[in-house]
Amino acid sequence: MQMTTAEKPGRGDGWFYLLAAFCGIGAGCADVIVNDLLFTALLVLASCMVLGLARRRSPWRWVLVVGVFIPLTELVAYKVQGVKSTRAQVWGSFLAFLPGIAGAYGGSIMRAVMDNLREGK
Repeated sequence: MQMTTAEKPGRGDGWFYLLAAFCGIGAGCADVIVNDLLFTALLVLASCMVLGLARRRSPWRWVLVVGVFIPLTELVAYKVQGVKSTRAQVWGSFLAFLPGIAGAYGGSIMRAVMDNLREGK
């Protein structure tokens, strides 16, 4: 059984990693500006779900790529702009991984179900 280039893991995923990084930076900026953990969690959930739908193999990678940029954005905002984050906001930025897990795996499962329905299984 030969895999096509679209099925090979790691082929053409560069754009998706870049999209994940932009989504993570955007969610981190929203966290710094709005200071609302639920809004940040919603952004992370939606981003990871879209990425899980687009590339269903190894959905944990989308959680890591999107989630790591939220605390990093907090750190950059502190170092560059002097934005003082509360202790709750800092810990909340690490908790943004949790909705990312649900979104990425949920998107991956939805993609698997859609593929199975298309194949008639």
